Amino acid sequence: MVLKLYNSLTRKLEVFKPLKKGKVSIYACGPTVYQEAHIGNLRTYIFEDILRRTLEYNGYKVKHVMNITDVGHLTSDEDEGMDKVEVAAKKSGLKANKLTKHYTDLFKRDLKDLNIEFPAKFASATKYIKEQIALIKKLERRGYTYATNDGIYFDTQKFKNYGRLAKIKLGKARVCHSSGKKNIADFALWKLSLPNENRQQEWASPWGRGYPGWHLECSAISTKELGQPFDIHLGGEDHIAIHHNNEIAQSEAATSKPLAKYFVHGAFMIVGKDKMSKSKGNFLTLVDLEKQGFSPTVFRYLAVTSHYRSKLNFSRSAMIGAQNSLYKLQEMFLAKKQKGKILKNYKQKFLFAINDNLNLPSAMKIIWELEGSKSNLADKQATLLDFDKVLGFGFKNYKAPAIPTKIKKLAEERERARTNKDWKKSDKLRGEIEKLGYEVLDTSSGYIIKPLF
Repeated sequence: MVLKLYNSLTRKLEVFKPLKKGKVSIYACGPTVYQEAHIGNLRTYIFEDILRRTLEYNGYKVKHVMNITDVGHLTSDEDEGMDKVEVAAKKSGLKANKLTKHYTDLFKRDLKDLNIEFPAKFASATKYIKEQIALIKKLERRGYTYATNDGIYFDTQKFKNYGRLAKIKLGKARVCHSSGKKNIADFALWKLSLPNENRQQEWASPWGRGYPGWHLECSAISTKELGQPFDIHLGGEDHIAIHHNNEIAQSEAATSKPLAKYFVHGAFMIVGKDKMSKSKGNFLTLVDLEKQGFSPTVFRYLAVTSHYRSKLNFSRSAMIGAQNSLYKLQEMFLAKKQKGKILKNYKQKFLFAINDNLNLPSAMKIIWELEGSKSNLADKQATLLDFDKVLGFGFKNYKAPAIPTKIKKLAEERERARTNKDWKKSDKLRGEIEKLGYEVLDTSSGYIIKPLF
């Protein structure tokens, strides 16, 4: 059963064919570590995790590399403003390398809490300065660079088909920027440290003391770790217009080879009508969600119910719905896990859905068909555990949440009332339990207590 993916580069749904049989190389754009990632960012990493798991479910051996931007990402995509890390370091009073380590560690914590498999390598931009300088030298030798008063820039007019990923058409060359760059689309390869700037992170280079441009790191890291071309380049849809276009231009200009065979992008998370973003201040972190009583797994469930190419509208009511649905699936594992068999008809339908460009909404429908079927519990458990290799909800290690002693005693008292057919008292005790935030579910094998959401 073939895997199909939507390739942003060709704007087509394509049958996935790796460059090397049985092996897949993936490069994913990681976070800029100057503050915590928000759940809109994390939605992208969940989709990337689902893709990796899908590839592994199909039998591929995957090498996955993710960069960590710890220098060079300016406050403006127009190559103006300050380095976000430098700004945050000065504001916090921390050294830049301490700040970036702190937020890198928090990012890894978020991935772990969301049950996202770590890449084979986290690659920090500051560890690849030598490779980035070497890449600029290649571009310089090939005539793709020019100097301005604040650094070295890539001349997009020199690169044929610049912007094809986002269908960008370049205007006529003209000085259009305070730095003196020739075209608005031209981008910084190396930024020079300004007099009296007092930067914490800067390095010597053939062009002067400074630091690499944001786009450069991804080309240098991916080539070093995966070679060029590699199979799949991942990221959010906000990378299409500028970041990934610039990566393609500088990588292909330097080597005359394609950067990657497939580009796959995840859509934004929105709140109301606006994109969730740090600049708009409408974002939440995983910690914020946990303070509201939602576990990271609930957010993962919400993300998995939507297609990665569709915008996901975040709301508290959506989280409550996800929490209730997830718990219903988890209830299958409240009973002791039994030895069952994977139901082949459901597996075939599930595989067809996920291989159809990660059609998770269809995959979830199949799971609910399984949940409501007359199949025995052991076979349901075995099949869902197999699907969870892709979904990543952690059913294998699921444990029911701890129930307070007071709630347990009320439930036991209610059960005695039911045994004595004292329905009035039983209903009263049920009401007391619900007021305390829990409910009792009566099943053929006894009662189950669960939190009310």
